[in-house]
Amino acid sequence: MYVVISTQGDGDPPEDALGFVEFLQGRKAPKLDQLAFAVLGLGDSSYPQFCAVGRLLDQRLADLGATRLFACAEADLDIDAVAAPWLDQAQAKAEERLRQELHRATVTPLRRAPQPAAPDASREQASREQPAVAELLVNQRISGRDSSRDVRHIELALAGSGLHYQPGDALGVWPQNDDALVQRLLDVLALDGECVVSHGEQRLPLRQWLAEHRELTRLSRAVIAAHATRASAAELDALLADGEGLRRWLVAHQLIDLIQRWPAAWDAQQLVAALPALTPRLYSIASSQSEVGDEAHLTVVLEHTQCDGEHRFGAASHYLAQQTEGNRVRVFIEANARFRLPTDPARDVIMIGPGTGVAPFRGFVQQRAAAGGSGRNWLLFGARQFREDFYYQSEWQQALKDGRLHRLDLAFSRDGGERVYVQHRLAEQGKAVFDWLQNGAHLYICGAVAMGKDVHRALQAVLAAHAGYSAEQAEEYLRELQQQGRYARDVY
Repeated sequence: MYVVISTQGDGDPPEDALGFVEFLQGRKAPKLDQLAFAVLGLGDSSYPQFCAVGRLLDQRLADLGATRLFACAEADLDIDAVAAPWLDQAQAKAEERLRQELHRATVTPLRRAPQPAAPDASREQASREQPAVAELLVNQRISGRDSSRDVRHIELALAGSGLHYQPGDALGVWPQNDDALVQRLLDVLALDGECVVSHGEQRLPLRQWLAEHRELTRLSRAVIAAHATRASAAELDALLADGEGLRRWLVAHQLIDLIQRWPAAWDAQQLVAALPALTPRLYSIASSQSEVGDEAHLTVVLEHTQCDGEHRFGAASHYLAQQTEGNRVRVFIEANARFRLPTDPARDVIMIGPGTGVAPFRGFVQQRAAAGGSGRNWLLFGARQFREDFYYQSEWQQALKDGRLHRLDLAFSRDGGERVYVQHRLAEQGKAVFDWLQNGAHLYICGAVAMGKDVHRALQAVLAAHAGYSAEQAEEYLRELQQQGRYARDVY
């Protein structure tokens, strides 16, 4: 058995693997003496529990008597660097096992299985590796002028791309790093952007490598460690040894900060080899094709901080914010089968989406209206300020008026003396929440990991207050909802 699993948030498994992980950790987990396994953990070293779930499963499977085929591997943001050799090992072990089984088996004539028809190239879907090209139609700021956050409504044309999606899916966007950031990095390192570098199967100018193929805005421990060998700085060595301090530094800084803070020499070849490959960013799609046709809408917050008086931007959000009408963006669809509307349009849905977490629920409401079912729609939305951060305000108000939205509860944390968040509104409306769930409603949460945990705790409190459940009973109730596909979270 091969297990490939990511670690999310503060050491949590993915939503769709939660039951599997909990079962293996439980007392009912069976002995696995006949099982051989290997684990590949996926994670982000800027988080304190890097690949914790992968390590947990690797140890637990061994404790249950399974045979470890080879060591657990841990992949950071540059997944392929670790995943590719792990997959080679996995394939080699599988082939070895198959040869052994065939050797043991009695040789008997085998009927040749029918070969599948060759795929129709004209019907191939765009993918992460082969993205489609979408034209930008709209780039509109939907946060107020005085808001602390720059939030954009993005519309992209998918006509002719062959891309199709369902509400709840994500759009993958391949960004390019900012030209000014690339030039700043070349200047600080005194490198020639036109110097041609060969790496893997590609041969490109250094400037193109940095703009289109390497991560410049996300740091990893591996990059810092590689830089530390060149910088010979005691302070940097101490940072690498401080787990929590390193995590905070990784979150708040980018590659240019590392190089400016602790100068060191890099040549072009070494730099390209050391930096992880640029990866696409995923955005929840904020539309339904039942309403918008061959378009995909996004709700994007411009990631923006300052470091030592200099602006720092997120790669993809800044890239999208700079696009104008007619520009073309490379995209693909990332299906999210565990975040789907109920197949029965008569079912009620409760949607909890603060900030840009509201994006998929815009698509949900559009789809539900197109389906014409009798199920009710309840949205709980939260942000900082009513006047500046009520995204899609006019749409939600119109949806209430025409019956596409049946309830709307709002929480704006900076508008009063007391901080109020969506979990507080959930608690206030606890009886109604419980009644909806008891009558078959589906519950959805989208947004930050910390918010998802706060809402989960609020739901446990609602069940304690209105159903008399103990903490264990409340957790079991929510776990059953998840298993039934009635409690889905898309947290990041």
